[in-house]
Amino acid sequence: MDGNNPSKWEYKTLEPPKGLTKRETIDPTEELNELGAEGWELTATLDYDRGGTKLLLLKRPVYDE
Repeated sequence: MDGNNPSKWEYKTLEPPKGLTKRETIDPTEELNELGAEGWELTATLDYDRGGTKLLLLKRPVYDE
């Protein structure tokens, strides 16, 4: 396998931060930028049945040594 291509992926979920009422979501841009600097990429959102985002799904490559 090419050394530049990952053979494995690592996954992480992030719950969007909630505001004071626990109903509205606070903009997660700062936290996503921090995770992006660590190599994480937002790949999908997992939503509640009746709307709203429940979880953010991130992934990053794991390279064989």
